[in-house]
Amino acid sequence: MSTMAAEGEEERVSPSFHTATGPHTGPRRLPRTLLPAAAATLLAAAGALVAVGCFLGLYLRPTSDDWCAAWKARDLGVLGITADFYTTQNGRIANAFLSGLLYRDGPAGTKILPTLIAVLLTTALVLLGRRLLRALGHTPPLLLLTACALVLQALLYFAGTRSYQVLLWAPATISHTLPSVIGLWALLLALATVSHPRRAVRTAGLAGALLTGFALGTLSEPFALVSGLAAALTAVLCLPRLRLATTWRPFTWCLLWCTGLVCGLAVLYTSPGARWRRAQQPEKEPLLSTAELHATYEDWLHMWDTVTGQWAYLAAPAAGLLLGLAATLRTPRPSPSRSPRPPLPPSAPPSRWTRAALLLLPLPVVVLGSFAVAAGLRSGYGPTGWTYARTWTSYLLPMELALCGYGTLLGAWAGPRLTARRPAGPATLAACATAAFCLTLAATASLVPALQQLTTTTVARSIAWDAQNARIRAEAAQGATDVGYRPLPIGSLAEPFFTADRSRDWVAACVSRWYGVDRIHRR
Repeated sequence: MSTMAAEGEEERVSPSFHTATGPHTGPRRLPRTLLPAAAATLLAAAGALVAVGCFLGLYLRPTSDDWCAAWKARDLGVLGITADFYTTQNGRIANAFLSGLLYRDGPAGTKILPTLIAVLLTTALVLLGRRLLRALGHTPPLLLLTACALVLQALLYFAGTRSYQVLLWAPATISHTLPSVIGLWALLLALATVSHPRRAVRTAGLAGALLTGFALGTLSEPFALVSGLAAALTAVLCLPRLRLATTWRPFTWCLLWCTGLVCGLAVLYTSPGARWRRAQQPEKEPLLSTAELHATYEDWLHMWDTVTGQWAYLAAPAAGLLLGLAATLRTPRPSPSRSPRPPLPPSAPPSRWTRAALLLLPLPVVVLGSFAVAAGLRSGYGPTGWTYARTWTSYLLPMELALCGYGTLLGAWAGPRLTARRPAGPATLAACATAAFCLTLAATASLVPALQQLTTTTVARSIAWDAQNARIRAEAAQGATDVGYRPLPIGSLAEPFFTADRSRDWVAACVSRWYGVDRIHRR
């Protein structure tokens, strides 16, 4: 509340409102009424959605891979489950290490993971947004910036087809949601260290890029592909010859990041667990064959047909537009009475084509990155692999950031121009801000039914699961070796007896190991 009040006070006294217009015109009244109210409303609406999602963490109960990770972390320890993943599962050693830390005290760790992800992601988005606005020469409106961060998170968690898996199911959040959070913090590390005056700090940043890239390469293949593509394209633009960067440091950071990713993927791909997993797949045509490329293209179209059919994603550019308009209105304009600053030393600016390439950089990252994800899913899961929507997070978050960023740039460009136009400019500015706010709020509100259904399903399952868990534990304590289990499916995830072939029912085997019984039967 104190931050909100302080921000509103800053907006009321900003010099730009008095120098741009008269005392009774629109732009002066706009920030005093519409923008603080819009920021507070969006913060409350999006924050409520994210808060409910975090609160549902208290009602999480094991399902599918939870059962296996829980008993392995309990019986084998953190290093034991890491070795098990490397030798018998899939080679994702960083994934296994984090799973061991999360499940070492039982499933209790999964209850706080959604809140931890939300807090880390909100902080990272706010810090990145503040850097962007300051780079544009504007004063960041922190209240609205936080609201935009929460809006993007609400879209990421609840606008897709697998909300439970994206936020609440720990094996998926570790593999596909957490890597994006780590990637954003790695980007903040790069921005803070690449140009630091102290050589030790710069060296630490480069070492962090290599180590973090390696860890992510053994954590999530989809994110490794998308982030590697983004880093490679950025490295090309950061060549000093293109004058976007004046030193080789940004290029070196991107190169080390890609090197770490490649090394991590190599360790994963050559692991015994990954070889065993590939051996379970039926024979198929090479990935680069004409038939497979066409099939991957069809899968890619199916994914984007699902994404573009969700109009709630319009909240991202709308929130960005509102943020850009608010930032320009809060930025003080230089007073004519003040002496101008001395000009900076002349330097060769980047060419128009270089600036255009930088502006369009998110497009190939999202388009080609999503195609790489589709190819990986088809290779790992077959023709239905594209339906594993939990993996889409790797390119959906960059898509949302790009949409919000383009909206912010548009607002930062249009704000001063509309303010300077009279007499229709102030009214047009107010209309644009109002329309952006209404669209963002409506799109965010459209997520409520899905969240309501998710809440009902999650809470009801937790009640049924607790009752069944108490019964099974009581029977096991009395010496029973074969107990009854009623499947409690949720989030399109596997439960015991998902297949008629008992030898392939790995979920039932993990449930038996967790409860310490020989077998379970359908109740």
